[in-house]
Amino acid sequence: MPPPRTRGRALGPRLAELRGPEVPPKALDARALAALAANPGCRRRALLDGAGVNKTALASALGSPSAFGMSQFAFMRGNAFEARVKADGGAELLRLVHEKLDPSAEPPAEGAVPDLAAIGPQGRAARTALALREASASGGWTLLDHPMLVLDVAGSPAFLEPDAVVVHPDGSWTVVEIKSFPMLDGSADPAKVGAAARQSAVYVLALEEVAVRLDSAPEVRHQVLLVCPKDFTNLPTAAAVDVRKQRAVTRRQLARLTRVEEIADSLPEGTCFAPDLPREELTAAVGALPATYAPECLAACELAFHCRSRSREEGAVTSLGRSLRAELGGLTTVEDVLAAAHGTAGDPGDATVAALRRAADLRAEALGEAAARREGTPCP
Repeated sequence: MPPPRTRGRALGPRLAELRGPEVPPKALDARALAALAANPGCRRRALLDGAGVNKTALASALGSPSAFGMSQFAFMRGNAFEARVKADGGAELLRLVHEKLDPSAEPPAEGAVPDLAAIGPQGRAARTALALREASASGGWTLLDHPMLVLDVAGSPAFLEPDAVVVHPDGSWTVVEIKSFPMLDGSADPAKVGAAARQSAVYVLALEEVAVRLDSAPEVRHQVLLVCPKDFTNLPTAAAVDVRKQRAVTRRQLARLTRVEEIADSLPEGTCFAPDLPREELTAAVGALPATYAPECLAACELAFHCRSRSREEGAVTSLGRSLRAELGGLTTVEDVLAAAHGTAGDPGDATVAALRRAADLRAEALGEAAARREGTPCP
């Protein structure tokens, strides 16, 4: 059993106790941050991600294994495509950046590729910041391959690793996102492009944190380069994607997140999410964290199946979608909605209740007409 948690201790040890004394933290990546920003009211995800809990292992221990994630084949295909894009010192990648984002600059005959190796994520983040400063002052093209960036999320640092960052001759910085889904005739799946844009917006925010700490803050471009396979080949092509809207939304949503220490202080003493604990204990621990489930979570969170089953048990209308929840106002459960529709509860003067009762009357009328037609009797 984990030792009891003591309030007032430093955040790091407290989060380690929540994970479990022998459980290493799981890094919070940009994809998870984008999903977290899309659902800022979910205190469950905010704490579990902030504490570095492995939600995949936790979901399996709870008996609701996740189907979320990338297949091994897709992972290998993506790595192979990224290696091709960055071959020969990133010559093709720099050419695409010049063509799509900075055609007026000097063509990248040969770009610098600094060594970003260092000990630990903090060391790599410091080495990345130094390389960015040096590249901005060099006046040439520089490719940073898998740099390490840091972004504060609800009081906890998140270490992020974009596919690449390119420094232009004018000193500005561009995020490069490399994906394995194809661009067919110059366009790609809008849903996948949108997800890539949200992920890239997180990197832009993290780069801006680096830029403001420099003496002369370089420009972080809000157009990122999305690189994908062309048509049905393995040849790279690219498109500029403006992420200003996604950046603004992500910044606003991350700012709304309750600080991790506040959520941790609300938990009972001794709460732990180590996956080797008994299922009943884990279920109680997870249940102590309020969740905000919506069907969109199925494509973004490893705990979605567990949260969905609990949401259905409680009859929460959020399990039917956020848009419907917004339409129903103060009616938060399916039972409340049905009672309002059937006239057994609710204020008749409330617009939502009145609309539900009108809908129930129309449904009853339609069902009555259908039954009359089946029986061959004239409709009233």
